[in-house]
Amino acid sequence: MSSPEITAVELSKAYRLLNHGPTVLVSAQYGQERNVMAAAWACALELTPAKVTVVLDKSTKTRQLVEQSGYFALQVPCYAQIDMVHQLGTISQFDHPSKLEECKTELFYQDDFPVPLVAGSLAWLVCKVIPEPHNQQAHDLFIGSVVGAWADSRVFRDGHWHFQEASKALRSLHYIAGGTFYLIGDEVKAK
Repeated sequence: MSSPEITAVELSKAYRLLNHGPTVLVSAQYGQERNVMAAAWACALELTPAKVTVVLDKSTKTRQLVEQSGYFALQVPCYAQIDMVHQLGTISQFDHPSKLEECKTELFYQDDFPVPLVAGSLAWLVCKVIPEPHNQQAHDLFIGSVVGAWADSRVFRDGHWHFQEASKALRSLHYIAGGTFYLIGDEVKAK
């Protein structure tokens, strides 16, 4: 799937895709198995080289695929995807093998990277796992080196988010609890 809105983001600016604290979708693939889960605990770790962190519980299929493949992708979903995001975060692929179809999750691949990406998202970061066995086992914390980044140019361009110009459907989600999210708000600037 190729869309004219999907534009490359300089890896030195990739941290900005997560800096506003959105809920993310984490995708991974190993062989023919692929999965996507929602995660609220992801953040930028380092600017250059671009690195991110994400917490992946031991009980998830996505974590199993990340451990097997050594790759994961983080996506920034939007309000138009709220029901899919909530379902991806509450349905286990172990219990529902057709989870992605049930959740109506459309996937695509970008630039020959071995990780499926979720269509309709606002941003995508493909990451190669930096092995840290202690952190992964003790804290469920995975560190990834960002090897590819893209964003929807309708809301992210010139290295910055432009949510103030975006429709409600294109605003990022911020998870609170119990199926409740907030949307990114209005831009304000300090003097």
